[in-house]
Amino acid sequence: MVKALLKEEISFLEVAGVRVRFIASRQGDGIPLLLTCPWPESIFAFNFIWADLCRLGPVIAVDLPGFGQSEANKALMSPEATGNFVVELMPALGLTRAHVVAPDVGTLAVLFAAAKRPDLFESIVAGSGAVSMELLGDPLAQIVASTHTDFEGGDGGDQVVALVSSTARVPIAPEVLEDYRAASKGSRWNDAAEFVRAYPVELPRLAALMPRIETPVLAISGSDDPFVPPSNGEFLKDTLPHCEAEVVDAGHFVWEDASATYARLVSAWIGGGYQNV
Repeated sequence: MVKALLKEEISFLEVAGVRVRFIASRQGDGIPLLLTCPWPESIFAFNFIWADLCRLGPVIAVDLPGFGQSEANKALMSPEATGNFVVELMPALGLTRAHVVAPDVGTLAVLFAAAKRPDLFESIVAGSGAVSMELLGDPLAQIVASTHTDFEGGDGGDQVVALVSSTARVPIAPEVLEDYRAASKGSRWNDAAEFVRAYPVELPRLAALMPRIETPVLAISGSDDPFVPPSNGEFLKDTLPHCEAEVVDAGHFVWEDASATYARLVSAWIGGGYQNV
């Protein structure tokens, strides 16, 4: 069973009328960690690094609305709207302040949230999420420029399993792949793509906010990421007041491709590195 891989119970919580899936390890002391799932995967993307992160304190991993196994809501399928949801989600999960590990689509949502409610964020681990229209990789640029009609009729689940299986640099457990399939089955992948289709409007708005975001940010990028090149991490470093950027030998799925390095960087950051940025 998938939940045996993380050795934690799968739970659901309704927040602002949306049912979201999460896994929590409440053991340990200190400032909690909140992990938001990358697209097109799910919370089980953190399977390789879960044990390492749980050594840092209480950890909660959540599927954002419309991603993973969380309920979709058309009104939330944009970076800023999801960021507003994160602001409501954190207190619903009992979090008054947290380190947030938010790769991929979570990067944009959490930066919007931090601009609105900086008191909720001790630090942010970002990366693998496009932050400038000029820095999109070609595969992502094609999705951003698409319409919902362009992908109607296909099964997103099969598409995602094929993508992850062919591009991840490490074997992904069959149970995890099946969770990824379920996360994008039918029209779910196409519906979730509305999030990135909002980039032409919302990325410039986020860029304008970044100079005022005082939360320390660590951007981790894959050196060979065809969707979100490392230049996006450099953009964050150049634009945010307190940001470090690391480039790891990996493709897009850094947290799986180079899990030991990813866990080491996050652990060093949360262990005190963020206080020196």
